[in-house]
Amino acid sequence: MTERYIDINESIFAKCGDRVSEILATVADRYVGSNPPHPMTYRAFCADGILKKHDYSYNFNLTERFPSLENGQLVYAWCKYWSDAEAPLNFILYCYGPLILYANGAQIYKANIADELNPKRRTVVTVPMNKGWNHLVFQFTKTEAGCGGSLGPGSYKSNPVHFLAPSPERSGHEGWIYSEPQNAVWSELPGEGSTEADHGVTWYPKLQWNAAEQENNPIARIFGKLEGAYALAWTKLRSFSQQVREVELTGCAAGKIAVYLDGDLKCTVDKAGAFRVGLSLSYGEHDLTVQSFGSGEAVGFKLDSLPDGVQLVEPYPVHGSKDAWLYLGPFAAHETVPDLADSLRSLVETEAGGTFWRLDQPNTWVRPFTENALFGKWNYPLGVTLYGMLQTGKLLERDDLLQYVYKHVETCTRLYGYALWDKEQYGASGVLNTLATLDSLDDCGSFGATMLLALQEQKLEGAERIADVIADYISTGQERLPDGELYRKPRHVDFPNATLWCDDLYMSVPYLCRCYQRTGEISFLEDAANQFIQFKKRLYIPELQIMSHVYDFGIDKPTRIAWGRGNGWVLFSLSELLAVLPENHGQRAELIQFFNELCEGYLRLQGVSGLWHQVLTEPESYEETSCTSMFLYAYARGVRYGWITDTEKYIAAIHKGWNGMARISIDKFGNVYGVCRGSGYSYSVGYYKDDLSWLLNDTHGIGIVLLAGIEVLQLERHLAAGKTGAAAV
Repeated sequence: MTERYIDINESIFAKCGDRVSEILATVADRYVGSNPPHPMTYRAFCADGILKKHDYSYNFNLTERFPSLENGQLVYAWCKYWSDAEAPLNFILYCYGPLILYANGAQIYKANIADELNPKRRTVVTVPMNKGWNHLVFQFTKTEAGCGGSLGPGSYKSNPVHFLAPSPERSGHEGWIYSEPQNAVWSELPGEGSTEADHGVTWYPKLQWNAAEQENNPIARIFGKLEGAYALAWTKLRSFSQQVREVELTGCAAGKIAVYLDGDLKCTVDKAGAFRVGLSLSYGEHDLTVQSFGSGEAVGFKLDSLPDGVQLVEPYPVHGSKDAWLYLGPFAAHETVPDLADSLRSLVETEAGGTFWRLDQPNTWVRPFTENALFGKWNYPLGVTLYGMLQTGKLLERDDLLQYVYKHVETCTRLYGYALWDKEQYGASGVLNTLATLDSLDDCGSFGATMLLALQEQKLEGAERIADVIADYISTGQERLPDGELYRKPRHVDFPNATLWCDDLYMSVPYLCRCYQRTGEISFLEDAANQFIQFKKRLYIPELQIMSHVYDFGIDKPTRIAWGRGNGWVLFSLSELLAVLPENHGQRAELIQFFNELCEGYLRLQGVSGLWHQVLTEPESYEETSCTSMFLYAYARGVRYGWITDTEKYIAAIHKGWNGMARISIDKFGNVYGVCRGSGYSYSVGYYKDDLSWLLNDTHGIGIVLLAGIEVLQLERHLAAGKTGAAAV
C-alpha cells in the first residue's frame, strides 16, 4: 500500500529532487525554526504549598496540613492549566477520602466507595482540555478514613505536567492553592476571572508576610539573623540617558553591607545607618548587587527611591515576582560571591550545600521549569534528533546548527545538579525529569550518546559528571539476565512482565561505543558486542532473517511481530558498533555475518515505492519513515565500510528508498510524515498495524531522516571518489 501523505507537488522532491544536501538543510532549518532555543521558564514557587511525589503527582495530604480538620468539613483546591489545543489529557488519581474533581465548572470524577476505602487504588481520569486556560477544582471531604488525594500525569516520564496558581493575586506562580476548612458545599466554584477574595476565605499557601515580618527589610525576613554569614540581593539599574551620568543611591543599612555594580565593589558600609554611594551609569542595564552580612541582631538594608531617569528592573524574568529583586544565600562570611551570570542556569553551591534564588514572599523560591515543547528537554527521541542535527551541521559545515545542538545539550547538562537538588527539595524536579528519575535505558542512553559525541567537539558544563553517571547505570544499575543482556522490569508502566526489547540495543550500544571512544576501555565494546549475541538468541526469526520486537518472560515467548522501527534500531545500532569495533576483535566476523543476514532479510521486505512498512511483513500497513531511514543509514554504511560485499543491489535499494522518502514523506517545507509514535508492545499485529498511528514531525524520525541523508550523501561521495581514483570520504 502506498499512502499518499502529501501530493507529489507538495513534496521536497518537487523542489529539490533527491538532492541530499538541500533536503537535509530544509529539514534541519524547519526543525530549528519550529523549536527556537528559548530558555527555561522561571516561576515563583512557595515551598509551603502542595508538593509532588516521585511520580510527579500533587499530594493533597490534607489531614496533615489541617490536624484539627473535623469529619464532614471540606477543603477546596484550585489550579489552572494551559493547553495549546482542545484535547483530552489523562491523569492518575488516588483518593484518601471522598472527593470530586471539576474541570471548567463541569464534574469530571466523583470518588466511589472503593476509592474512598483504598488509598492505593489507581484510577485513570480523562480531563477534556479546552484550548487556552483550563481551571481544575477539587472538593475534598473529611471522613474518619482521611481527606485528600493525589493527581499526577498519565506518564510522568513523557509528560510531567505542572499546574499554575489560578488567581490574579498569584499570577505566574507554580502549583495549586487550597482553602481553609469549610463547613458547607460552595454553590459556585472558582474559575476564570475569579479572585481569592470572592469566597471570603483564606487561601493557602500563605502569600503575604504578616504584620511583624513586614516591619523588617527583605533580607531579614527571608534569611533571619545570618550569624557568620551573608546573603545577596540582586537587581538591575536601567539608565535612559544616552550619556554617562552620575547617580547617587541612598538608603539605610541595618548592618554591614557591600554594594557592587557590574561585579565591581563600589561601597562598603560597616555599621547600621544611612548610606550613600555614587555610581557612573552609561545607557542600558547594569547589575546592582548588595551583599548583606549578619551583624548581631540586625541585617539587611532598604534602598530609597531612585532619581529620575533610572529605574530598577528584574535581573531575570521570573513569573510571579512582585518586585525587581532576587535573593540568594546564606553563604559563609568567607565564601566568595558567585558569578551572577551563571547562577540561574545551574545549582548554586555553598559550603553548606546547594541553594537557589528566592523572592520576597513567604518561603518562596525561584524554580526553572521545562515549558518548551522540545528545546532544553532530555529524552531518548530528542537524543537521536540532535544526533542527526549535529552530524548535519558537520557535513554541511553549518556552524549555526552545531551551536544550536551544543546549546540544547548544555542547557540540560548545566541543570543536572540543580535537578537533583530540586527533586530532593520539592519531591519532583521541574527540569530534566527523565535524568533526575533515572531508572531505565530510555532515560539516559540515547541522549547521553549524543551528549558524548558533542563533547568530542565542545566543552559542555556538567557533561562529564553525567557521562559517568550514565556509564555506571548501564554497566551496573540496569537489570541484566545471567548472560549479561539488558532487560526491563516493570516500574512506572502497566506492562506486567519482565521484557527484552530490541529497541534497547539502541538505548545502550551507541552509548557504550561512545564510552569506549571517551575512555579507551575495551570492556564497553565487549558489553556492546555481547548484547547483539544474546539478543539474537531471543529475538531473531531465522526463516525471515529479521527480529521480533519483544521477548516477554512472563509468557516466555518472543512476540514474533516485525515492527519496523524496532528492527531499524537493531541494524542502526549494529552499524554503530561495527564502525568502532577493532578489526581484530574476536566477535567481529560473527557480528558482520549477523549484519549481512539482517540486511538480506530487510531487503526482501522493501516496499514498491522504496519505503518499508510499519509492520515489515504486512504490506498493507502504512509506509513508515523512521525504519526506512535506519535501513538506508545502515545499508549506506555497510557499502562504504565494506561490510557488505554484494553491493549493487543495496546501492539500488538506497537510491530507491531515499527517492521514495523525498516523494512520499518529506514535504517542501521540511516536515516529516509517516513516523510511528512511541510504542508499547503486543503479541497482536493489529496493535502495530492499526493502533500505532504515525505522527507529523515526530522526534523519533526527524534525526533518523537526517542521519540517513548524511550516509546517503557520504556514500555518493565515496562512490564518486572511487570512479576518479580520489581518496574515499
